[in-house]
Amino acid sequence: MAGLAIRKDACAFDFVSLGALVHRLDPGVIPFRKARTLEIHVSGGEYNVSANLADCFRLKTAVCSAMVNYPVGDLVQARVREMGVTAFYKHYEHDGVRGPNIAGVYSDRGQGVRAPVVFYNRSNEAGALLKPGDFDWPNIFKSGVRWFHSGGIFAALSETTSEVIIEGMKAAKAAGAITSFDLNFREKLWASVGGEKRAIETMRRIVEHTDVLIGNEEDLQKGLGVKGPEVTKKAESKLDPEQFYGMIEATVKLFPNVKGVATTLREVHSTNRHEWGAVLWLDGQRYITPTMNLDVICRIGGGDGFASGLIYGLLQGVEPEWALRLGWAHGALVTTYPGDTTMATLAEVEELAKGGTARVKR
Repeated sequence: MAGLAIRKDACAFDFVSLGALVHRLDPGVIPFRKARTLEIHVSGGEYNVSANLADCFRLKTAVCSAMVNYPVGDLVQARVREMGVTAFYKHYEHDGVRGPNIAGVYSDRGQGVRAPVVFYNRSNEAGALLKPGDFDWPNIFKSGVRWFHSGGIFAALSETTSEVIIEGMKAAKAAGAITSFDLNFREKLWASVGGEKRAIETMRRIVEHTDVLIGNEEDLQKGLGVKGPEVTKKAESKLDPEQFYGMIEATVKLFPNVKGVATTLREVHSTNRHEWGAVLWLDGQRYITPTMNLDVICRIGGGDGFASGLIYGLLQGVEPEWALRLGWAHGALVTTYPGDTTMATLAEVEELAKGGTARVKR
């Protein structure tokens, strides 16, 4: 990993993420319009990686986010503490009626031939109000940070959130940290703020400051404007790794600062039956996992699970192929739990990464 100069000295934080926290209302396999009961999951594409790295991988992590002083905010803060994540919040007062709010995400799990459905209420969201100057980066990073992470979901929320990401990445680099960015292109989010054109303009500016990029073929095409095989919305199909590697080569030509690109490869046979693999390009070398069959309980968070396992391996300084396998295994395990964050142990991740089975443990 000659290109990734990861700090090996003692740091206050192994990993810090920047993004919006949300609460997701989950009726399970019942379609939302027929739901009578709901589970509440605390989530956020960027926060999930911090939570996974703290809870499963026992790293010292933090999240920088917006917080609203009202009962939903109290619930979110409690869950963040439970996962062992240090929080740096920009606090907002709720007016008792209109907000600002912690965003709501509504998502049923689907079943069989019925796909999951996700929709949002991000009106007057506190996270979208974040702007440069809201976080004291020198103070947050003063005792050391090894890795800084953000993502495309947060970048899509407003004109100012992308600027906060760039500000944070510059400060993290000045503090000697690796920077990563998960493109996480969400068409519904970008459609309301300018569509693909705005997404490409915004995320290209961010990726100029990024060392490690995470994203699938749709992310690279619609989030960065990189040419590749046609993306279909009708069905997800496993991408030929060679085609994806070609897209990576095109990406690093546009952004020579990018030293690593990784993604999951997924073929969806039904909502609950997937084939799952992953690829990594690092310093010009290519790595690929085997393909495993997944029996999925909830697919939300699987990609964040992959990212956290991969980043853990890279932070630990293991061989890139093993780091990729840790991400592949952890992402797979996350799809076997309800909710967006991990319930796995490091031992379980390592066993699956080595090729473990689902035989009963007695």
